[in-house]
Amino acid sequence: MVKKEALIHIYQLMSQARAMADIYDVNRQITKYVHSTSKGHEAIQMATGILLKACDFAAPYYRDEGMLLAMGMTPYELMLQLLAKADDPFSGGRTYYAHPSLRRSDMPTMPHQSSATGMQTIPATGMAHGIAYLEGQKLLSGIEKPLVLCSLGDGSVTEGEVAEAFQMAVLHELPIVYLIQDNDWGISATGKEMRAMDAYEYAAGFKGLKRTRVDGTDFLACYEEMEKAFEYVRSKRKPMLIHATVPLLGHHTSGVRKEFYRTEDDLNLHAQSDPYPALRKVLSDLGVEEAELVEIEETAKKRIAEDFERAKQAPEPEAITLYDHEFAPTPITEEKGERAPANKEPVIMVDAALFAMDEILRDNPEALLYGQDVGSRLGGVFREAATLGKKYGDDRVFNTPIQEAYIIGSTAGFSAVGCKPIVEIQFADYIWPGVNQLVTELSKSCYLSNGKFPVQALIRIPTGAYGGGGPYHSGTVESSILQIKGIKIVYPSNAADMKGLMKAAFYDPNPVVMFEHKGLYWSKVPGTEGAKTVEPSDDYIIPLGKARIALEAGEKAVSSGESMAIITYGMGVYWAMAAAKKFPGNVEILDLRTLSPCDEEAIYDQAKKHGKVLVLTEETLKNSFAEAIAGRISRECFRHLDAPVQTLGSANMPAVPLNMGLEAEMLPNGDKVAEAIRYLLTY
Repeated sequence: MVKKEALIHIYQLMSQARAMADIYDVNRQITKYVHSTSKGHEAIQMATGILLKACDFAAPYYRDEGMLLAMGMTPYELMLQLLAKADDPFSGGRTYYAHPSLRRSDMPTMPHQSSATGMQTIPATGMAHGIAYLEGQKLLSGIEKPLVLCSLGDGSVTEGEVAEAFQMAVLHELPIVYLIQDNDWGISATGKEMRAMDAYEYAAGFKGLKRTRVDGTDFLACYEEMEKAFEYVRSKRKPMLIHATVPLLGHHTSGVRKEFYRTEDDLNLHAQSDPYPALRKVLSDLGVEEAELVEIEETAKKRIAEDFERAKQAPEPEAITLYDHEFAPTPITEEKGERAPANKEPVIMVDAALFAMDEILRDNPEALLYGQDVGSRLGGVFREAATLGKKYGDDRVFNTPIQEAYIIGSTAGFSAVGCKPIVEIQFADYIWPGVNQLVTELSKSCYLSNGKFPVQALIRIPTGAYGGGGPYHSGTVESSILQIKGIKIVYPSNAADMKGLMKAAFYDPNPVVMFEHKGLYWSKVPGTEGAKTVEPSDDYIIPLGKARIALEAGEKAVSSGESMAIITYGMGVYWAMAAAKKFPGNVEILDLRTLSPCDEEAIYDQAKKHGKVLVLTEETLKNSFAEAIAGRISRECFRHLDAPVQTLGSANMPAVPLNMGLEAEMLPNGDKVAEAIRYLLTY
């Protein structure tokens, strides 16, 4: 039984939440940033919030201000976020109301999550996955067993990414509670329009997902069901779903107001289920005097009015803070270790990656590797993870379903609980289902949490054409991914760089996408023998953002103005090398190695040194990264140029054809590069 004093406390919080909703609506000119309130949802939210423990992790959704109040947030703190003030404890004025990201020792940890409804289930499930991994490895400190609470509206359960999360939760028996708040509205669409079944019925399709229904307006029933749910998940370490029916008494958001699309009959029907007077009656039946209830309500209104006035006067963020927390600072700032130790044999790129992964897993027990077919049975379709599963076990190196969204998005959750995930997307052509998570969750987490939750994740992506791979296994997509701010992108062209960059990418506290060219993995493509190098030492590491001279031009050609530079990366290095043999001493090749951050200083130095520049890529050329680099060179180095900056890439076709003759016609090669060199040198 919940004690009367605890119920009075909840009524105080409900009264505050109601007063907040009222004052926000009255002050629409001031509360100009789009927001939602918890009006009608308070009972289930507050029952959940007070039952969570400090050891837990939570992913509330945008209507969960009642839950945040019950966890211990103050109305004033929430108002600072509502008004996007400098002291907003979640984001410093960067993100929406009731979008928490918080680390406090006396409250559940709440990593950043987006308001893209339903998408939060993947990072939240990743948190539970990470907790299960740390427990299995005996790396979790503390005597209490944490769980994860993921809150979402019923309408968002129709998202495909929710299915991916549920599938992994039951497959791996993860300690997570999915709280579904069903008010039968999804903006202006009703449940009948949006779904063939509600979340409780849908969950029946996921074997092993325990589920229950509750009247989300009855605080005592909510408390009882949430208490049982938390106890089940905390003790059994298995997932559970709670479907709570609630009314929507306010607007969908301040920007989509109820009078735009709801009828009086609908609003009156929902008002009959209001949890606020229901709790008031419970207290009255328990003997709480009317005068005391009125005093609670008036005290709440007075406090909210005072807090709102104080929040209005709080300072705005300084403009200069816009540039803070794009990335978390990396500890890797200089090249270290031996690049070419004596008395060692050359290795191919795929083996250099394998050796680097082995050393990473050996030295970092919180590191794990997962993706499609990377487990012990195969070790990756390119054998890039061969032996690792058998060496480190199925808990650390494991296969996933065909779920690119989960593979990428779960890294945010793993990282938030202290793991260091390494994942693989099997081919660059298959990255698109995961881009949703990469853009919305990973890339923005550090920035929108004001630096509290950078996502440490290494995302490996085999890329490029390698001879007959066809339209879904030969793509190069770096220009599309480079548009995503808040991530880093590396693209090694040889074994030594593969190992050094992989180490740097792993130890970087930010999301890093590592493109690995399939045609360079084994140096079997003619002309790519140079991708084999001596394996660097265990401690070899290359800071991201530092290009390398792959071929130096002769001093005589440079001094006489008969030299040029090729700016490239990946397979482009070898096309450039092949072409440069026809122009001995006249060509200098700069291998970028890292595309973001990009070594612009090295690029501009090449333009100033030679006056003639070719930017070479395997991607289709129009609107590409290569054209962007060419544009920057033209802008920054115009006075030093002796010819227009040239670009060369693949033909601008939608896909790489399967037929190898057509593939060759589409891609650059040494002869095409030689033609471009000849043009520039005779300009």
